[in-house]
Amino acid sequence: MIVKIYEYAGSFAEDKDVAKMIREQYVMLAISTNQPITLDFDGVQSSTQSFIHALISKAFQDNGEKVLGQITFANCSEKVRGLIAMVTNYSLE
Repeated sequence: MIVKIYEYAGSFAEDKDVAKMIREQYVMLAISTNQPITLDFDGVQSSTQSFIHALISKAFQDNGEKVLGQITFANCSEKVRGLIAMVTNYSLE
């Protein structure tokens, strides 16, 4: 499954409600059915930490490191990649 973040959040991903919707409708479904998911950030120039947190933190907190093998982050800007790494690290602590 591929989820194009730009289609939901635009070029600046900041709406936590949108992130939560993506998490609930796509990310957690993929995890619960043991299916791979790609979060494609093509066209997203930047994001807030709170958006990334709402998007992925619960998945890592509830399921641990095994989620790393199911979620792929594609076409991330340097800023977005840094936020994903930060949120992933503190969510797995």
